[in-house]
Amino acid sequence: MLSRIPIDLGKLDPEDIDREILRAAIIADLDAINLYKQMAATATDEKIQAVLLDVAREEKTHVGEFQALLLQADEEQTEELAHSEEEYGRNYRRITFLFL
Repeated sequence: MLSRIPIDLGKLDPEDIDREILRAAIIADLDAINLYKQMAATATDEKIQAVLLDVAREEKTHVGEFQALLLQADEEQTEELAHSEEEYGRNYRRITFLFL
């Protein structure tokens, strides 16, 4: 299985290319996390399991690095993240209240 960027960069406005590359990198690392965790769950050797889980954790760091860059590059993404955090807080309080 070989990877490729899921969009045609040639069809993008030049100003969007870096943002789309960052999004593709985030997708790739999230996919890698899932793959390594699945392989660790299947592996029978504890050393292999440990290394795979460690690599999966490192991929989470990569996701964070790419997301930080994306937030610097995309003002709308930053605004929507702030909006989603506010919305989550409201919904979380509502759900918590329902179960108390």
